[in-house]
Amino acid sequence: MGTALLMTLAAPVAAQTLTVAVPGNDLGTLDPHRASATLDKTVINWMFNGLVRTAPGQFRLDTIEGDIAESWTNSEDGLDWTFALRRDVTCHGDNSPLTARDVVYSLKRAASPETSSYSGDYSAFETIEAVDDHTVRIHLSRPLPSVLGLLVPFNGGAIICEAAGTRLGEGFGRNPVGTGPFEFAEHQAQQFVRLVANEDYFRGSPHIKEMVYRYISSDSSRDLAYQSGEVDMMNGRFEESWVTRTSALPDTTVDVIGPNELHQLHLNITQPPLDDIRVRQAIALAVDRSGIVAFRGPSLTIPATSVIPSGYLGYEAQPLPERDVERAKALLAEAGHPDGIELRAVQTTLPAMLTTMEVVQAQLAEAGIRLNFSLVDHPTFHEQIRQDLSQVVYYGAARLPVADIFLTQFFDSDSIVQKPKAVTNFSHCDVADQELREARNEADPEKRLKLWATAQRKIVEAVCAVPLYEMGQPWAWNSRVTFAVPQEGSLNLSPSLDETTRLAD
Repeated sequence: MGTALLMTLAAPVAAQTLTVAVPGNDLGTLDPHRASATLDKTVINWMFNGLVRTAPGQFRLDTIEGDIAESWTNSEDGLDWTFALRRDVTCHGDNSPLTARDVVYSLKRAASPETSSYSGDYSAFETIEAVDDHTVRIHLSRPLPSVLGLLVPFNGGAIICEAAGTRLGEGFGRNPVGTGPFEFAEHQAQQFVRLVANEDYFRGSPHIKEMVYRYISSDSSRDLAYQSGEVDMMNGRFEESWVTRTSALPDTTVDVIGPNELHQLHLNITQPPLDDIRVRQAIALAVDRSGIVAFRGPSLTIPATSVIPSGYLGYEAQPLPERDVERAKALLAEAGHPDGIELRAVQTTLPAMLTTMEVVQAQLAEAGIRLNFSLVDHPTFHEQIRQDLSQVVYYGAARLPVADIFLTQFFDSDSIVQKPKAVTNFSHCDVADQELREARNEADPEKRLKLWATAQRKIVEAVCAVPLYEMGQPWAWNSRVTFAVPQEGSLNLSPSLDETTRLAD
């Protein structure tokens, strides 16, 4: 795709317009309580606030500070939390004041499986009430490892405006209304999302007046658009060569931001032949994590060491098997498959994920495991894997860095896809339910850590999933863009574009 054609796909660009390019086909949803795709969360990051937030440019929970809430208190037992709200927060569009009622509506919406993909995270939120227009009280049924972490603008913690949520219903994902520094203006299918500055933002009017978030699925076209000056910032390729090459461009900053996403193969343990643990063990033995890291590059990736990302509260490294193709073949034969097996996978055409899965496909083939792809665009991929149409699901994810949330969403039986509280348990795993549920009700931090460690060990031993690698998010931006703070990362995996970010003319 040439430069001239690329220009026809973008919205009109003004002097104070920041143009961002990402490697997707289109958005899935901009409803923060529903969005699970990284590219959706990226743009959501710039539109919403939470009661609290991690400091700009940071993703660690020890940097949490006030956002919509200016202060808070909690009871000694950690079950009652009271938040005093700022009085100068307004909703996008009509500038109506945000009140405690909007916060209560948002958190109840996040806790409902009918309106949220993250309802399980809020199961301990027993009551959420507005004490008055500017005070919210939350009562928990049990202690939580990180209450404040659930209230940052990430997944269910994003606060939306009740009037818009009620009026738009299912349409909210295509017409989102929040309170953040940028507000939704336009979506052109398979082309771009356009945001404009929230001039009444409570922290001050943004310096950047418009952002165009462009979908350019072709890696080469995206690189060309950046090098020609059509775009100022891009989500890069997950390749070491890209990092090296782009870092050498003039007036360019390349950064790999955190937190790391954990990429793994989720195996549907209820479907033949994957219901035989010997077959699952064969798959684990056929995968070469070091080879995948070499393919992706050490600037971007590290080998996975558990079924949750390293650095999370509760993480414990597990003894994952080293590659042994002959042993994998022997296990298949022992399971009654001397000529190998065939498996099917719904696979996204998103370039970074597809190329990685092609490497995995080639590795498995050496052991007689033939993995057949059904290729679909990224939004369709997310839809179909939740319909249980794939025996093997390749999925990369970062979550709030607490073991409970990651383990619950991917490995608790209540989260099995197509269940009422379904999230991302594509493997139908249930081997660690007891530990996960005991940990949620355990007040002793040390005992909770031991339960999470046991859960990880059981999931690894059952081979519900095959951990592959952890990966940061590669971004590049030109010298027009100036951040007020260093960009170590954000929970939504995109640079913290906010009211302080400046754009040179």
